[in-house]
Parts: sequence; structure tokens; C-alpha cells
Amino acid sequence: MAKRWTVLAAELRELDAMLEASARRAAHRMLGRFGVGPYTAVTLMVVAGDNPERLRNDAALAALCGASPLPASSGKSQRHRLNRGGSREANNALWTIAMVRMRSDARTRAYIARRTALGRSPKEIQRCLKRYIVRELYPLIVADLRDAIVTA
Repeated sequence: MAKRWTVLAAELRELDAMLEASARRAAHRMLGRFGVGPYTAVTLMVVAGDNPERLRNDAALAALCGASPLPASSGKSQRHRLNRGGSREANNALWTIAMVRMRSDARTRAYIARRTALGRSPKEIQRCLKRYIVRELYPLIVADLRDAIVTA
């Protein structure tokens, strides 16, 4: 069993290296952003697909990733909730980026402090943060997709 584990661990390292090389070729713009790693970049590229023209704007990408806000108001309470539709893998990639930034990025920590002072819940802050991440990454994804199509 130990030999099998050793073989599988070596195969995993090899596959990780191949994925990272592919991500560096196909998503080099996204990889330059804080918190975006090869797995999250490739996941977002796959969800965006090979037709960047269908992504009219960042709101379309947010809906595709399940990160677009949906109204969830009741009575005098005006609020939004996270869209449960879209790709769960892409939503998880955005969540991963958000968590890395919440833990290590000074700008994001300042944003969280501001939103907390305004009375926002942690879930609302995460929802808003995912939407901001999509807004930031949208032009990079479209540019990387166009480059990938031209070179293919």
C-alpha cells in the first residue's frame, strides 16, 4: 500500500506541474492577481468557455459563476443573497480567492472592516467580495480567452 501511495503521490506532483504550466500559458494575466492560483485560474477559464463573446459584461460572468446578487427583501428590509445557480466549481474558486484575500490582503481586510462597521454580516461581505473579484477578473479572463483562441 505504501508503494502505491508513493506512485500516486509522484503522479499527482507531475499532474500538478502540468496544470501549472498550462495555467501559466493560458491564464497568465489572472495569475498575476493576488490570491489567484493555477487551480482557481483554470477553473474560471473553463467556466468562461471558449466563446468570450457570450460574456457581454462582468455581470454575465458573475451569473455564470453563481456570484450575482439576488434580491431577498422582505417588508422594509432591503437585502440581497448569493445566487445558488451557476457553476459551483467557479463559485468555489471565487470563494477560495476571497478567503485568501480576507486572510492576507491589506486592502481586503480594510474593506471588511469598513463593511463590518456598516453593520454587514460576514456572509454579506463574502457575497460582495466575490462580486468585486469577478468585476476585477472579468477583463483578464476575456483577454486570456482571446489570446488562447488566437494561438490555438
